[in-house]
Amino acid sequence: MTTMASWDLCNSKPSMETTGGGVSTAAESDIYRSVQAVLRELDCQHPSSMFNKGMLRWTLHKKVQSNPSHSVSLVKIVVKELERAERVDCKTYIIPLLHTLIYAVVQTAYIPDDLYKRVYDFCKRLLTLPQPYCTVGLSYAKHMKTERSTPGALYQRMVLSEQSLKSETYPFQEKVFVFADPAVLSGPLGAAVRADVEHAGSYRGPLAHMCSVVQHTLQSALGEDCHGPTLADVLKDIGQDVEPYFQEVVATVEQNAEEAGADRSQYAARLRQLYSEILTAANQDPLSRGSLCDTPLPNPEISFHLWREEEELWRELAKFVRSSSTERCSLDQDDFEMPDFPADLSPEMPRHSIMSTDSGIERDLPASELPGMGAESPGGGAEQEQLRLTRRGCIKMKPSVSDSMALMQDSLEEPGAGGTLQRKAGNSSTPFPKQQRHFTARIVLMGDDRVLGRLAKAYYSLRKREARRLFLTMKVNLQMYYIPVSDEATITSPVKENISPSKKNLCALASYLGRVDPWYECNINSLGYMIPKLAKMQSGTSRSLESSSFLVDVMSYYTRTALQPVYFNIYSVKLSFSNLTKDPVDEVFVSHLEMDFPEFRLLTATMKDASVRHKKNIAEVCGAVVSINYRKASLSNREVDKGISLRTTGVNISAIPSNETEDFDCLTVCFNETKPKLGMEPKIRTCNIKIRTLENRTFTVCLDKDSRRTFKDVLSIEISPCVDPGYCIQRAMRSKFSLKEETGLSKFISKGLPLPINTFAGIIH
Repeated sequence: MTTMASWDLCNSKPSMETTGGGVSTAAESDIYRSVQAVLRELDCQHPSSMFNKGMLRWTLHKKVQSNPSHSVSLVKIVVKELERAERVDCKTYIIPLLHTLIYAVVQTAYIPDDLYKRVYDFCKRLLTLPQPYCTVGLSYAKHMKTERSTPGALYQRMVLSEQSLKSETYPFQEKVFVFADPAVLSGPLGAAVRADVEHAGSYRGPLAHMCSVVQHTLQSALGEDCHGPTLADVLKDIGQDVEPYFQEVVATVEQNAEEAGADRSQYAARLRQLYSEILTAANQDPLSRGSLCDTPLPNPEISFHLWREEEELWRELAKFVRSSSTERCSLDQDDFEMPDFPADLSPEMPRHSIMSTDSGIERDLPASELPGMGAESPGGGAEQEQLRLTRRGCIKMKPSVSDSMALMQDSLEEPGAGGTLQRKAGNSSTPFPKQQRHFTARIVLMGDDRVLGRLAKAYYSLRKREARRLFLTMKVNLQMYYIPVSDEATITSPVKENISPSKKNLCALASYLGRVDPWYECNINSLGYMIPKLAKMQSGTSRSLESSSFLVDVMSYYTRTALQPVYFNIYSVKLSFSNLTKDPVDEVFVSHLEMDFPEFRLLTATMKDASVRHKKNIAEVCGAVVSINYRKASLSNREVDKGISLRTTGVNISAIPSNETEDFDCLTVCFNETKPKLGMEPKIRTCNIKIRTLENRTFTVCLDKDSRRTFKDVLSIEISPCVDPGYCIQRAMRSKFSLKEETGLSKFISKGLPLPINTFAGIIH
């Protein structure tokens, strides 16, 4: 009874399905109990369970990873649980079970065609359900269609891209970049996490990965006609000679996967011929049949960085692209030495280039600047001539149509999606084709809300840089992930209750993601609790390979299966200071802005313990008078401009909703009023607000709860949604040809710049 999911509580006899391949009933029952335990995890809301959530899912995959026949049993059991969830309309379990199923399918050595069909048919039936089920179902239906016609394709493509194995037929490359906030992951904790990440993929080389690809592909296509142990021994013995077989396997898989209506029998026949060649060359019997070997999916290439400089993100992405042999000769050193741009990129005043007085003709240069007019070089005339004929690379005067389209394609959205308070989530289903990029950078942020604030600032700077001079946008597909790390019990919020925005929950954004995506709550938010504990346990001499792989295994699972983004608006804030000689500062934030008056902090603290009469006396004088002008946001999209003035000791502005009933994509403004006015709303919802003092007082502003981003002696702030630099470029180009607003493609372009954080499901309402 206790081993069953919620729908099984009325039925004490679980319905089991027999499996072939010599799997014992005990092993199958053990897998079934493990699946039920994972499902019970989703229903458990007790705070003590948060420390172990996610461990059961990892244990389940580890349990079946070492036995191919157990993997098939897992696939069959999970398919049956999905079909049962569909019958009883229990949608809570569908996406977690589906991710578990597909992750097992990719790694299973051999799956019968009828089981492939069963998985594919279920994914297709999800298309009739609302978001996000139809989006996830469509993505996995495409994968299963490819895998059914070309067994082994998903595993092969994943290994090739993640391990940067060169192949002309599949040139895609991926890399995981972990950027950790040194304010959270410093000292022993940061060293332990770095050791885990760097240790994960250091023991396997390219040849081992090639052998795994050949082994898995041949087993997936041939099944029991392939003698797994013999093939593994032969591939290990031939060493460098495995590469021609590897290239042949990759070419065969890609050719079959690209053909519409490909014949699986012809695909299997070609791989059977290749299998015979490999065994015959090693004097082995190609007709021998036997068991299959395990080919675990290796963890992707991961680099770890303590994020101290904002520019480090751009530099690492540029190095990733530059490391490719095809790009190495085409990139100039100037790509890595670009000057800083002005802080403001206004759509009213686009600036694409700087006027040059250089005619481009060498003889027009002053004699002192000509390379050949200086002292004679000992290198000789040939070197002099080579220097004379070398000119510095130029910058494009304006972006081409293809360049501007590449910059804008991430801003395309469905008609009517903009301008509402509904938060956007999931991949866009627009019919506009997007340029295929050969590089995918998976950016994993580790820390609390402060590191996401730094990411928002770096992402905005990167987009602004690309708007000036396109480089990464044409080549790199950016995917962003967030693993919260904190010692406090504030990452998760199992009890969905109102939380005051003034209360400092350093992982408010992670708590929100856990509320809208239970599988994120189960696997990622729980990991945030476990990382400090794992680091303490592994700091001693008892560190084992399996224990050190947990973090990287969960991180790999997250980056591979969490492909549904949740979008958070990046907000721009303009700060004006009391010192008139100091220029206003333009900054961005993504989750939280706090302003307070330092002289009232002590008075506010004493009011908590004061008597009622004393509180009333303090309230008469405590606080500064501020003027607020804002545009009220409403569900009807009827914006109303309002203005008020009040006395307050501080203001908290949050972009993260505190509960599910108030999930609006806007700012919630709360005032620390000492004497609330009658008839005044306790909260203001807006996307545009301006606050300034009416007295000779200044206030302090802190962005995203990060003390490193604190501004003092501020007189006024003006907040609005951050404008995407890509939209600025498009608007500037359009204004040259037409005076009309919002025509043509502009209707489908989002003006704002959202920050997409990948989750397993997006938003489940």
